[in-house]
Amino acid sequence: MTAAVQTSTVSGLSLSQRLVAGALALFLGLVLVGGVGFAGDLAVHDGAHDTRHALGFPCH
Repeated sequence: MTAAVQTSTVSGLSLSQRLVAGALALFLGLVLVGGVGFAGDLAVHDGAHDTRHALGFPCH
């Protein structure tokens, strides 16, 4: 009795593509954290602050 196994290959990203994706994700994260951290509207800032504490991340 023989069983046929079908394998598929997934084309991986090159190193330069992974570095670009990582840099863009880091930039987006910094923009979001910085934008909320320095938001003029206290409701936005306080909401992010409380969420951060609820998730267990200290911020001060």
